[in-house]
Amino acid sequence: MSDDVALGYIGLGNIGGPMATRLAAWPGGLTVFDLSDEAVAKLVGAGATRADSIAAVAAAADIVGICVVNDEQVRTVVADLLSAAKPGTIITVHSTISPQTAIELAGDCASKGVQLLDAPISGGAPGAEQGRLAIMVGGPREQYERIKEPFKLAGDMVVHAGEDVGAGTRMKLARNLLHFISFTATTEAARLAEAAGIDIAKLGRVVRHTDAITGGAGAIMLRDTTAPIAPDDFWHGVFTHVVNLGNKDLDLALALGEELGVDLPLGTIARRDLAPGLGIIDDDEGTTA
Repeated sequence: MSDDVALGYIGLGNIGGPMATRLAAWPGGLTVFDLSDEAVAKLVGAGATRADSIAAVAAAADIVGICVVNDEQVRTVVADLLSAAKPGTIITVHSTISPQTAIELAGDCASKGVQLLDAPISGGAPGAEQGRLAIMVGGPREQYERIKEPFKLAGDMVVHAGEDVGAGTRMKLARNLLHFISFTATTEAARLAEAAGIDIAKLGRVVRHTDAITGGAGAIMLRDTTAPIAPDDFWHGVFTHVVNLGNKDLDLALALGEELGVDLPLGTIARRDLAPGLGIIDDDEGTTA
């Protein structure tokens, strides 16, 4: 991509602000807009140009990023951008919204000769500040290639999630499903530990220490399918080992919960679903290994 491509950014909050600060280093320049004068001033200090309106960003930029709160705000911003955007402009939506919203807005943009891509981000404010965001882009590969180079300033993992708009958001929703189920499981583990007389702050340190070594939940996301694993498949032995360890430890934890009177619904579901979820099936009995 040519260095003279101009960038724009709207929404300079806890994540959008640091992300835009990274993009301000782009040689083609960055024009920004936010309702907060203080947020805009920080970006101007980083080298960006202030715009007086959303439409002014559209008039100045070839690629415009949006990082606002929800679907309604994204719709409002896109409508304002379309009032002044040049044909060929690319709008990237970094907010986590409904995939259907992204699809509908892409249709509105296409009627004006503008391409909208959904490009949600993962990594939070720390990732934005460090330039280590994961950016998941949904839309035509050709357009992904156009935005990838500047986005590398803000994210050390820029992924083409799929050819259709909405793919990036679907990937983000799956990622966050894991994230918040894990958080909920954390609260369940903390209740068990507390009832057992364990210092849960110390438990937290142990979890962070070992997850840094083992990779946490992402360590088992190694296959490209969720189908059952054939007994002669390499992964069968790997995941059978995971299941055997998991079932043993889950049985012990559930027994402790019963002893202490602590309800562990997620633990019960995990004991039931771990093996089939990993694709480990006993073909002879029709049950999990």
